[in-house]
Amino acid sequence: MQMNGYFKTKRLVFLGAATALFSLMILVRYAKISMSPVKPAEMAVPVIQRGTIYDINGKPLAVSINRYDIGVSPNAIKDPPKFASEVAKILDEDEKTILEKIVNPRNSKYVQLKKQAEQSKYDEMKKLCELNQYKFVQFDRIPGRRYPEKSLASQVIGFMGRNGEGLAGIELTRQDVLAPAFDQLNPDITHGNNIYLTLDAKLQFDLEKIALQAQEKTQAESIMLVAAEARTGKILSYISLPSADLNEYSLASEKQRRDLPATESYEPGSVFKLFSVASFLDSGAISQNQIFRCDGLYEKKMPSGERIRITCLEHHGNLTAKDALKYSCNDALAQMSEGIDSDAFLDRIRSFGFGEKTGIELSGEASGLVRKTSDRLWSARSKPTIAMGQEITVTALQMVQAATALANGGIPVKLTLIDKITDNSGNISYRQKPVYKNRIIKKATADYLLSCMETVAKEGTGHKANLGDISIGVKTGTAQMADAKNGGYSNTDFVSNCLAVFPVEDPEIILYIVITRAKGEQYAGRIVAPVIHDAANVIIDYRGMSRGNAASLAHSGKITISQGNTLKIENHVPDFTGASKKQLFKLLAERRDIRIKITGDGYVTSQSPQPGTPVTENMEIELYLE
Repeated sequence: MQMNGYFKTKRLVFLGAATALFSLMILVRYAKISMSPVKPAEMAVPVIQRGTIYDINGKPLAVSINRYDIGVSPNAIKDPPKFASEVAKILDEDEKTILEKIVNPRNSKYVQLKKQAEQSKYDEMKKLCELNQYKFVQFDRIPGRRYPEKSLASQVIGFMGRNGEGLAGIELTRQDVLAPAFDQLNPDITHGNNIYLTLDAKLQFDLEKIALQAQEKTQAESIMLVAAEARTGKILSYISLPSADLNEYSLASEKQRRDLPATESYEPGSVFKLFSVASFLDSGAISQNQIFRCDGLYEKKMPSGERIRITCLEHHGNLTAKDALKYSCNDALAQMSEGIDSDAFLDRIRSFGFGEKTGIELSGEASGLVRKTSDRLWSARSKPTIAMGQEITVTALQMVQAATALANGGIPVKLTLIDKITDNSGNISYRQKPVYKNRIIKKATADYLLSCMETVAKEGTGHKANLGDISIGVKTGTAQMADAKNGGYSNTDFVSNCLAVFPVEDPEIILYIVITRAKGEQYAGRIVAPVIHDAANVIIDYRGMSRGNAASLAHSGKITISQGNTLKIENHVPDFTGASKKQLFKLLAERRDIRIKITGDGYVTSQSPQPGTPVTENMEIELYLE
């Protein structure tokens, strides 16, 4: 046979050599790969389940939930109109919008249909995909957070963002407690710790209702209310209005997000006279029986030639320090300030905690402003003006903490918002204990100031706060706000505030309320003192404090509880209210696919999630018994 000319000897040799060389390269590469150490597969870092935030009684205020980003690969969808119709019903989205996304995608590989879909939407979508073999649908689990009480104490609780990081409040400042980073040395830790706040949710709700009514009545721009235990520093209620629904935090305005008690500094006006008189009396600059003559005007010419002129609202005549506080006399306070050196006075003020942060467990806390005598703006007028609560700025938290010194016989106590921290099994890793600071005034001075405050409530500018059947001490203050546009002070914008301590003979509660930029009436004695009265009554009744003239009620001690229908968990979470532990244990035996967490003893008073929530696999239901 004659060989075709194409297959000449040289060509065959070249082809064979090339094939051999290529085969050799493959063998060498294979040998290299086979001899290389095997790289271990990268393990996904486990996600730590975020801890829950509770109120002091165990009511959940921030709980973790699963949310999902749902997307598709549009090119893999065979029947877009049918798919869009099915999905739109489940996701509560417009059918045309979904169809447009998948028919004309900007990215052919992935199109997002729904951000942060709830668990129920995910379950329905999953069922649809399994039924129709829709393998082109992608689910990305996103750590979510639900806030059962919506805007209640929103600035304290704070907010968690999409990436699982706290963005405000306790969610931010205690991020490492609620969701610690995964630790390879402790791989068994899969849950963050739970935080129990000092706040009482029921009391917070009742006081927020009063604050909202006051805001509506005065048409104020904002309201602050802080109630704290005098002996422990535990904050029972913390209100900053306006506030945000934490479940819709991204839609909230800047004003709704602001934590006013911690971050807003302002001139307090006459309420500050309490701490000025305490400083004068404790330093020996004045005495309790010393008389000061008020003729409606304090006027003095300094050796430097500078003239001081401070007006008073009335001609009060002869006054003691107690009288001066009762009538909130500017003239008498200015005269008192003459007996103390400026630097010594400022040191006294700073000892109460003004000019520095309280260290509360919140971010962005302001320090306020206490001038120095070396400041450029310091003048001969500064000392008497500060004594009246001007040329100094404070925060609501500083005012409350300073008041703890008056309530505790001269020893201030640190304010706190955290009662305890527990792990997922309920073991306590931290429990709040009162942190007392060094004594700053004598007990006799503190007792005298409390008696002055009681006089203000009975006969002075704070008489609208008087309770009658339980002793209360107050001090009111109304201060013009700075005019940011024109300089100086505004003639229309005021801070109206009132500080209260009760009962006076054995202080338990400190209550402080600030109303900012009210419309119409501005004087704190007329618009804030009545709110103090209402809020104090709520606190007294809620805590069961003894009232002097309160009637005693007899009770048989027998309580009848309706057993209601037999509890069953089917497709939706039932209402557990009133259920006993015995009934709950029966449910635990029946439903192994659901976790039921029981806190407390007695009968169910609250639950999470709420009745009617769709039941999902491995759902955790938390029940609180009393």
